[in-house]
Amino acid sequence: MLTRRHIRAKVMQSLYAFHQGSKDSMQAEEKFLKKSTEEMYNLFLLDFELLVSIRDYAEEYFEIVKKKFLATEEEKNPNKKLINNQLLKRISDSTAISNLIEDRKLSHWKRDDEYPKLIWDKILESDLYADYIFTETSSFKEDKEFVVDVFKQIIAPNEDLYDYYEDQNLTWIDDFPIVNTTFLKFLQKQKESDEVITVPRLYKNVEDENFAKELFTKTLLANDQLTEITKNKTPNWDQDRIADIDSILIKMALCEFLKFPSIPVRVTINEYLELAKEYSTPKSSTFINGVLDTVSKEYQTNGKINKIGRGLM
Repeated sequence: MLTRRHIRAKVMQSLYAFHQGSKDSMQAEEKFLKKSTEEMYNLFLLDFELLVSIRDYAEEYFEIVKKKFLATEEEKNPNKKLINNQLLKRISDSTAISNLIEDRKLSHWKRDDEYPKLIWDKILESDLYADYIFTETSSFKEDKEFVVDVFKQIIAPNEDLYDYYEDQNLTWIDDFPIVNTTFLKFLQKQKESDEVITVPRLYKNVEDENFAKELFTKTLLANDQLTEITKNKTPNWDQDRIADIDSILIKMALCEFLKFPSIPVRVTINEYLELAKEYSTPKSSTFINGVLDTVSKEYQTNGKINKIGRGLM
């Protein structure tokens, strides 16, 4: 689930919290990093469970309106296209998803069932839903496009849901955009030929999991050295004027230059420029690019950067 860029963002957030907070032991901060990434995965799983809960609530809704004393013909015979949506049904029937939800004790939508209801009400009154149920039948392609559009247009931007997540877990607010983007891509990749839902793991492999821990600890342990390098390359800047996030991103990139021989210099620079655009000031990427470009050229010339493998410089 997590890409290397996501991992870098989580490490950046943990380093920022460390420098802004009480500066607990590195072991405590490592535990916080691990816990916050696990919580990020929980947020991802809650998106699955929310879709299941919305479908369940829709089914209950149709049963209730059928029994109304003065039910209309449409209410007596509702279009159950959403209930029969092939992608939603596949997610609802997934043992892998239900097991993960149960193992992690994610009972949010059972405990706070007003939120699935709220989303269902938004769907029910939307033009998106009206267009979808215009016909009785659909293809997997149409079903998938409907779920994708519902998530993109109704679920992801819902402010009540955002406020709920903020109340549940403070780290989720930083994770919200990443998780939503990841979940949306997951939905878009689903194929009719897939028999079951394959739930992505938190980390793609052991190497990525180790990368998260090592990038955090190595950057923290080398903080004084990296601070000195930054000062030397920004002599005309008062260090207090450099944005905290910029300083952390520069240090993380320098750490990758010096202590991660398998990561190409250009990859490192590009990754941190993208993070600067997303998390820092409008001018940060230009500033960071200037610092990293200068350091990388100087260190490659004097042999301080040693990358393993062909074409890694």
